[in-house]
Amino acid sequence: MLIRELRVTPVAFADPPLLNAGGVHQPHVLRAVLELVVDDGRGAEVTGLGECAGHAWQLDWLELVGSRLAGITVYDTEGVRRLVQGLLKGEVPGVDYGVEAAWRRWSDRTDRPESGGPAPVPAPAFDVNRVYSALEVACLDAQGRLIGTPVVDLLGGRARDSVPYSAYLFYKWAGHPDAEPDEWGEALTPEGVVAQARRMVARYGFRSLKLKGGVFAPEQEIAAVRALRAEFPDHPLRLDPNAVWSLQTALDAARELDGLLEYLEDPVAGTADMATVAAHATMPLATNMCVTRLEDVRPAVVAGSVGILLGDHHIWGGLRASVALGDVCRAVGWGLSMHSNSHLGISLAAMTHVSAATAAVHHDSDTHYPWNAAEDILVPGELELVDGSVAVPRGPGLGVDLDRTALERLHSVYLELGREHRNDRRYLESVVGARAEAPDQANPT
Repeated sequence: MLIRELRVTPVAFADPPLLNAGGVHQPHVLRAVLELVVDDGRGAEVTGLGECAGHAWQLDWLELVGSRLAGITVYDTEGVRRLVQGLLKGEVPGVDYGVEAAWRRWSDRTDRPESGGPAPVPAPAFDVNRVYSALEVACLDAQGRLIGTPVVDLLGGRARDSVPYSAYLFYKWAGHPDAEPDEWGEALTPEGVVAQARRMVARYGFRSLKLKGGVFAPEQEIAAVRALRAEFPDHPLRLDPNAVWSLQTALDAARELDGLLEYLEDPVAGTADMATVAAHATMPLATNMCVTRLEDVRPAVVAGSVGILLGDHHIWGGLRASVALGDVCRAVGWGLSMHSNSHLGISLAAMTHVSAATAAVHHDSDTHYPWNAAEDILVPGELELVDGSVAVPRGPGLGVDLDRTALERLHSVYLELGREHRNDRRYLESVVGARAEAPDQANPT
């Protein structure tokens, strides 16, 4: 049951021009697909899957950690975590931290990539969780495949057989500037947001709706929420301005949104201002920004900043840590949901297993999957959103398998792009500079 090797394949897949407080999504998302090859003890191999962000620094670190994984038993996830932490802190002897060494694997590149790593950095200046989490998912997938058990059972068993997700609504352009309009069309007005929601609900059966805000003036986004409430009187609604509002703006907006929202997510930045808004708002405040580590919990509880926490196994350190986070939320009286960023099906499968195993998840989880599902790298039909929910896969491990042809195609796209990082702001600025009409349509603040 020893780890033989870690294969990391960076991929790029198409993404619509979704607006947010930071700018606008670029035409392609960068992700990394992990394959952890394990000896099954009988001379054959089992491969566990993982997925994470595909930024250059993440690839650098995975490459470096992967070079040291061979020989560790796949059941020793704490040993894997200690290895990651030791490497990030520069405590593992004989390690070549040079960028050239870490990127030797990507010899098909013409230019050395821009990168923030690998280099030893003092914890907690760099978050071990973001490197370790995808490795832990791959370990658990391999464990489940080895013994014929779904990951949800390795996490303690099912609290539910299917996991409900929320429609993730975005303001968006009709299409990227150099492309034809996409199938979702434009959504820059309350009417456009409602039309997008209708399509989401009709196609996937979502029973709750979240709007990514922080794009237009607050009154415009409040008008969109009111339009959604009129169209969907029974759907719980959420609004996420990504902490770009001022304190006074947030207080005014919370008053205007009284009776409309299931929760208001990160209206302002920081524990103190969140607490001030929470003291005056009639709806709970949710966060995935001011509480992202266990060390953040106590200050937020003392201040009264948060009513609902949005966990994320990529950020909190994997699936087991996310299940434990449910116990923390129950202990302090918080609700729990799950945060999402642009992702493929491996992450959706992992989210589904961990949410199914976490009884404290009482709010529909976020997912970007409908925006990116057409380019998934899984065998088709293994994961489906039906009535707004994903059934927990019954197969061993995560219960999903790679479509090798799709993986190779998206890896080729990645290599052709030659882009190493995501930068929504830079992309917005490039478009605004090229199109005089863009500022009126895409002001991120």
